[in-house]
Amino acid sequence: MATFELYRKSTIGTCLTETLDELVSNGTLSPEHAIQVLVQFDKSMAEALETQVKSKVTIKGHLHTYRFCDNVWTFLLQNATFKGEDIQENAVRVKIVACDSKILTQ
Repeated sequence: MATFELYRKSTIGTCLTETLDELVSNGTLSPEHAIQVLVQFDKSMAEALETQVKSKVTIKGHLHTYRFCDNVWTFLLQNATFKGEDIQENAVRVKIVACDSKILTQ
């Protein structure tokens, strides 16, 4: 099963990568095991977002730039508003990366 490595740039992904780097540097963990942990992280994040997240959010904002390359959409928004069931948040700049999940099942 192929996975995207998108979640590694999230806060939790960055912290995991830094921790694994430190463990490899200390000799506590082998580089091969660190890679296995990252691959499992990619799979677990994709599965958790697909099966456990039921919330829906509406996003409105000024579309500054968009790209479609290698079946990956990238949207850059300015002055975005996120509206959920009970909450509304504003952001000055937002980057959204979207991939076709059907690619993962092929």
